Amino acid sequence: MIRSKKHKRSVHDNADRWLLTYADLITLLLGLFVILYTMSKVDNTKYLSVVKALGGMFGQEGVLQGSNAPMQHQAVGSQEEIAGKIRAAMTEDLKTNMVDVSQDSRGVVVHLAEELLFPSGSATLKSSSLSRLDKLGEVLATLRNDIRVEGHTDNVPINTSTFPSNWQLSVARAMNTGDYLMSRHGLSPERVTIVGYSQYKPLAPNTSEENKAKNRRVDIVIVSEGQVVTAP
Repeated sequence: MIRSKKHKRSVHDNADRWLLTYADLITLLLGLFVILYTMSKVDNTKYLSVVKALGGMFGQEGVLQGSNAPMQHQAVGSQEEIAGKIRAAMTEDLKTNMVDVSQDSRGVVVHLAEELLFPSGSATLKSSSLSRLDKLGEVLATLRNDIRVEGHTDNVPINTSTFPSNWQLSVARAMNTGDYLMSRHGLSPERVTIVGYSQYKPLAPNTSEENKAKNRRVDIVIVSEGQVVTAP
């Protein structure tokens, strides 16, 4: 009888041991979730301070930035400074009136004439326009401002197999211009907006050939920081 009782007690003890293993597993999982939660609550200010400190030790800042971190752009302060840099880069085209630089409540606006960029009725960039866009792109690449690429036409209707209306033409021209600047000069797509206005945002009344030529354009708007941009 004594031997039988000991045997029953041993069997009972072995049957309950799974509870210890289960409890250990739950404890480990709880610890893992606590660690993951803590990691998700990184203090960005402290993190950036550590990055800056370690960057100084290695002679550069941002050594801990991951591959998905945003590119560090030089912020050119005022509209006047941005406009001045663009005018300096595109002096020759300013002289021929193929380019104009203005400022408004949105920011700095670079007006690029149709004749500079496209054949009549086409949205394919001229090969001769690329070097001009490169000069502009080199300046834009130094900025962190948002960029709007806006296509405009005159009021002469178009109806071709490629472009049934001026809406399609204006959007295609803006898209091709913006795509070139993004692919060639590394502008982040997150900063670039493509807009087509057709004939409805003219610079001058469409009452003469000279005015119509002014209205056929692509505008590059360098948005002032903090501005919420709507149509001009």
